Amino acid sequence: MEKEIVENLAKKQVVGHHHALGTSITLQIFGRDHDFDDLLQKSFDLIDHYEDLLTVNRDVSEVMDVNHAAGKERVQVSSGTYSLIKLAVKESRQNFGFNALIGPVVKLWHIGFKGAHVPTDAQIKERMKLTDSFNVELNDEDQTVFLTKAGMELDLGVIAKGWIADRIRDLWRAYGACGIINLGGNILLVGASPKRPNGQWTIGVQDPKEPRGENIASVMVPECSAVTSGTYERYLVVNGKKYHHIIDPRTGYPVKTDLAGVTTFTRDSVEAEIECKRLFFAGKPIAGWHDNPDRLGAVFVYNDERVVYDNF
Repeated sequence: MEKEIVENLAKKQVVGHHHALGTSITLQIFGRDHDFDDLLQKSFDLIDHYEDLLTVNRDVSEVMDVNHAAGKERVQVSSGTYSLIKLAVKESRQNFGFNALIGPVVKLWHIGFKGAHVPTDAQIKERMKLTDSFNVELNDEDQTVFLTKAGMELDLGVIAKGWIADRIRDLWRAYGACGIINLGGNILLVGASPKRPNGQWTIGVQDPKEPRGENIASVMVPECSAVTSGTYERYLVVNGKKYHHIIDPRTGYPVKTDLAGVTTFTRDSVEAEIECKRLFFAGKPIAGWHDNPDRLGAVFVYNDERVVYDNF
């Protein structure tokens, strides 16, 4: 593992860079009385540990054990993996757009990777038979998971980064640290900002027509997570028609929307991952959505660059 640490002693700041979860990770820790090099290393070790359990990009992991046993047998997993699988299955069954079993269809399109193409209707319909979340059997007593049909695949990638970010936050709180957890654009702000008397943080919202880092809007928020779902970074163009990578699990095709992206702000990062998908598939603010006190707000950016603020 390669890690770069930059210290600013005047501000008691430690910044670390790491590559895991298929993305570039930056952790920025602020603190007054502690040397947080050790905490930085513990954080990277924790990320690597959970990636080992949850990844589907390697042949061996707890989730891959479940996938390999699809249609054959139940597989017992660790408590953390089981709780995340249970959450993913529960949300998938609400049928609002999120589906942790959509992997076989996503792989068929392969958008964003070599070999991307537009599959036939027949191919899509065949793969869609493997995406029913009600074909997952969970047993709380022995923490086993069973995919009842051969060929089914569980993929927690849509929410794993958020869940792992929350676990890092738990670790930082135990050390009395505050800072910014950035897992490839999945942001979790821990504690109060040391740069402002009111403790608020400034978060930028990506401009979908500009390079990464160019913002179309920004908001001031307290401690929370910010997660974005968008169509602008991974897509396929065939015969002049653009197909983005976000597949609608209700149809097997890229979701039809005028939305370029939506950024959700919630207390927990795993919730931000889920709610981001809910709002993206809705395509607009949902009445009563932010009545839940854990949901701070959302910013919608449309293909015509119109920006809609919900609860800001």
